[in-house]
Amino acid sequence: MADAAPAFAHRHLLGIEQLAPADVTAVLDLAEDYVALNRGRDKKRATLRGLTQINLFFENSTRTQASFEIAGKRLGADVMNMSVRTSSMSKGETLLDTAATLNAMHPDLIVVRHQHSGAVALLSAKVDAAVINAGDGRHEHPTQALLDALTIRRRKGRLHRLTVAICGDVAHSRVARSNMILLGMMENRVRVVAPPTLLPPDIDRYGVEVFHDMEKGIEGADVVMMLRLQQERMEGAFVPSQREYFHRWGLDQQKLAHAAPDAIVMHPGPMNRGVEIDALVADDPARSVIGEQVEMGVAVRMAVLELLAGARERG
Repeated sequence: MADAAPAFAHRHLLGIEQLAPADVTAVLDLAEDYVALNRGRDKKRATLRGLTQINLFFENSTRTQASFEIAGKRLGADVMNMSVRTSSMSKGETLLDTAATLNAMHPDLIVVRHQHSGAVALLSAKVDAAVINAGDGRHEHPTQALLDALTIRRRKGRLHRLTVAICGDVAHSRVARSNMILLGMMENRVRVVAPPTLLPPDIDRYGVEVFHDMEKGIEGADVVMMLRLQQERMEGAFVPSQREYFHRWGLDQQKLAHAAPDAIVMHPGPMNRGVEIDALVADDPARSVIGEQVEMGVAVRMAVLELLAGARERG
């Protein structure tokens, strides 16, 4: 492991809730080094040489899986992407059977995305490897919140005392949960803007302000974070129509004018243009940091892999 890497006391990264503000800062500070590395010609380090990383994705993913694969390879790990659809899981093998099988191969790092909340934590209890939650059901997506935090910190110069509006399908969004926890922990004013049907029943536990009017919700906001309308997770009619949803809660230039003049616009992707966000806003180089979020994702995941590998090595 790199001697300069800060201490990290956690064996796994299952959610933001397990972290302290100092942990968040440690990840972001190390990720800053990797932003510079990734922009250079030689992007490789030998930090994880000799270690094996398995990416175990039970849900389809493009950005997250590719980002973790690139992160592991740039750190020198042997990376294997496990296709669950063609594995024994599709033949009836249980999650715990799969955990036992993987454990017998002695991997060092396992990155897991699963459609059910809590599945990643269950698997982590059955393997010796460090486990990273790449999204589990409606629970959490910790590395997305960390890369969002890095993007905000770089563009705003700080990660505290900001007003952040998280807008859209909060009820089905693990990204929203992780961000509400992280941004609240770092002493920001967090608002959620959504129709009542797209708010989780436990929204009060997050200490956020709730708005049902888009223009009022983003009034004076420093950061406007849009969420994908996750229709694949919906059972029943949560919104009247996509056209009506965009009219009331989609971000366009007229609504964005109510935010702070230097507000930045974020979206975890993939975007539904014309549903959650207008193309002119999404592609505005002065306001949109959506492309930068993707770039920060690789750097943050490199930092997480290094820190967890270091913690595992220390025992």
